[in-house]
Amino acid sequence: MRKILLFVGLLATAFLLSAYAEQSPTRTLASSHREAPAISQDPAADNTDTYIFRSPDNPGTITMIANYYPYEGPAGGPNFYRFGDDVLYQLHINNDGNARDDIVYELRFKTTIKNPNTFLYNTGQINDINSPNWSLRQTYSVTRVSHGHRTTLATGLATPPSDVGTHSIPNYVPLRNQAIHTIDGSSKVFAGQRADPFFADVGAIFDLLTIRGGIPAGFSSGGKNTFKNFNVQTIALQVPIEKLTGCECVPSNANQDPVIGFWASASRRKLNVDDDDDGGWNQVSRLGLPLINEAVIPMSMKDKFNRSQPVDDVSNFAGPVVKPELAVLLNALYGISVPPTPRTDLVEVLLKGVPGLNRPQHVVASDMLRLNVTTPVCESGSCGTYSRLGVIGGDNAGFPNGRRLNDDVVDISERVVAGVLYSTAFNVSPNNALGDGVNAPERAPLATFPYAADPYDGFNYP
Repeated sequence: MRKILLFVGLLATAFLLSAYAEQSPTRTLASSHREAPAISQDPAADNTDTYIFRSPDNPGTITMIANYYPYEGPAGGPNFYRFGDDVLYQLHINNDGNARDDIVYELRFKTTIKNPNTFLYNTGQINDINSPNWSLRQTYSVTRVSHGHRTTLATGLATPPSDVGTHSIPNYVPLRNQAIHTIDGSSKVFAGQRADPFFADVGAIFDLLTIRGGIPAGFSSGGKNTFKNFNVQTIALQVPIEKLTGCECVPSNANQDPVIGFWASASRRKLNVDDDDDGGWNQVSRLGLPLINEAVIPMSMKDKFNRSQPVDDVSNFAGPVVKPELAVLLNALYGISVPPTPRTDLVEVLLKGVPGLNRPQHVVASDMLRLNVTTPVCESGSCGTYSRLGVIGGDNAGFPNGRRLNDDVVDISERVVAGVLYSTAFNVSPNNALGDGVNAPERAPLATFPYAADPYDGFNYP
């Protein structure tokens, strides 16, 4: 248990270290919002967050979510936000621990102007996904690549429109539901705009680690969610467990490894000026665990991280972080007593997973979310052990065993780096009450697929 907590503490340590060391006007604390110099200028390919969990209403399946395009304002007309037609979006699964993808889901998008004679996104109300009033539409294809074998699962799938406003779209729910597609027999896919589920008080954190309300009163409430009123582009994919595991089954014993790894990426075409061949693809964004490239990787190596593969993480980016800067800052700014250094077991858990929970049997150290697909589902109100703090809150169905939409990765990180389970001496106030005062997404996740909440509309957002 102690290793689990220290693992998450590394993440918090690093993101606050970056906040003080880099002080760039484009830097923001987020899972991966604008995390590297190059990708900060390419939002359509910027992977902001990844999530993977057993589907709460369909536990025989796994849901993977990858969000792109940070800080989308709801009032985006006349050119509302959409996926990039020139971007290859990929969701990667590793099911044997070797840090290489075994299964990849690829999505490609195509935008069509249906009405060339108007500057408007829509010329009347949109009450159906096929409405003639919708001027600009986007469709996509889904391809599954399994050990190099490519299978096109679907083409021409419709995305929903952006939520222009209640005058244009009186009821968004039917449009969202029409954009949920069944593919490959029993899998589901959704691609479209959603409310950004990430939550954090970025304004306070980057203003000299300020805690609104002071300590300890400000820890549990009073924060301002920076991501309130912002949308993202979401790809959500729900797949039966047996289509993702190495045994091609629902694991039932130790020999059938129940742990899968997940990360997402975005790639753009290589430019080849010698002939008509566009030269293939260059990966420009990669995201597995929250906060890694955003906060752990040095600024000079962030673009390299986005271009690299997990199998190369140890040779490219490894290096123990045994003197947490956040702990020093908490002590210096607030007088909080913290554990002594060095804390040498962080990288082992960070790159391999938690022993006995979500570490594969034959693991190669690398950055990705890891999920034990046999861990029972636990969602708010459905079981007695649910906690937004995940594993450190006694809930093994949460982060870092996968990541749910309402797992509070910021509070988890701050408390762990303060040593709440390093020893009983540090499991005291204020260490065990640390947080940014933002405890949940502004809009609660849906109970059913695609789970991410409906987007803010362009007329009514505050």
